[in-house]
Amino acid sequence: MSSQLESEAPFETSFLGFFYRQWMVHRKPVPVGTNLSSQVAIITGANSGLGLEAGRQLLQLHLSHLILAVRSQAKGDKAAEGLRKEFPDATVSVWLLDMTSYDSITAFVGQCKSLPKINIVILNAGLISSQTFTIEKSTGHEHSFQVNYMSTTLLTILLLPVLKSKRISESKPPVLSIVTSDSAFWASLETQGPILPQLDKAEHYSTMPWYQKAKLLQYFFVSKLAEEIDSDDVIVNLANPGLCGGTAFGDSGGGFSGITLALINFVKWINARTVVAGASTYVDAVVRGKESHGSYVSDWAIKPYPQILYTQVGAQIRERLWEETMEEFNFAGASDIIQRLKR
Repeated sequence: MSSQLESEAPFETSFLGFFYRQWMVHRKPVPVGTNLSSQVAIITGANSGLGLEAGRQLLQLHLSHLILAVRSQAKGDKAAEGLRKEFPDATVSVWLLDMTSYDSITAFVGQCKSLPKINIVILNAGLISSQTFTIEKSTGHEHSFQVNYMSTTLLTILLLPVLKSKRISESKPPVLSIVTSDSAFWASLETQGPILPQLDKAEHYSTMPWYQKAKLLQYFFVSKLAEEIDSDDVIVNLANPGLCGGTAFGDSGGGFSGITLALINFVKWINARTVVAGASTYVDAVVRGKESHGSYVSDWAIKPYPQILYTQVGAQIRERLWEETMEEFNFAGASDIIQRLKR
């Protein structure tokens, strides 16, 4: 488990560790005999890039039903059409999900309740925001922070009791994997005072640091969540695809300045993984068992958290973040949901 790998964290956090991961660690095959027939999987942000490719790889493992959760019906239908032609024996559905809207998230979870079972959920929807600080009017949170942390966290919490209720006796527990980023290893947070309000301040806003901060919060949240819920009910982990080419990250500007974008694209040119390799890390995370609960799965292995999570300061941040997150989602009964799922 990641919580036991503190000694490895300094290397993983270093830039040498980043380049080592990108250059020296190569895609590993899924365990021999992995067969997902009769299983149902949901992937958010799945109409292109890593999400779409992850769906394809799950279907290659004989997945029976794949649900593409997307914001655009047209783009989702186009992606689904291609998968249906490639895998005619599988069912591929397109469901709408807007990660900037709490109402949309709640409606989506309600739709999930109609399924006879859910074995795999990959929360892949995320974004790099624009250079301009933008507040979501319906929530009061900065746009990228809203999608990458707030909405992803709410969706996770609301799905937990649904996944538990859909588990078939004596089968492997459902797996919910949140797609994160190793760029979070270089994020910084103010160590004093409230956590969530830090990302809603226009002062010092910058595209990449905000993305890194939101991703770092995912580590804190999942490590705490895993202590609260039983892996016999739902396995929750984090998956990191690494830096990949052929994705939206930097390909169309992504909110970066010209110099930053040029640097990102240069690093991607010399250093990026393929989309196929990156998406396979998602598959690796969801075919793992209870040993991955609460862990960070990267490079086809369980890896350490960012260093700050092993410190006393990190422990204090984690507790404050948890309390603030539960308070934020009082309207959805988040604390009650977690209480009912207590170990």
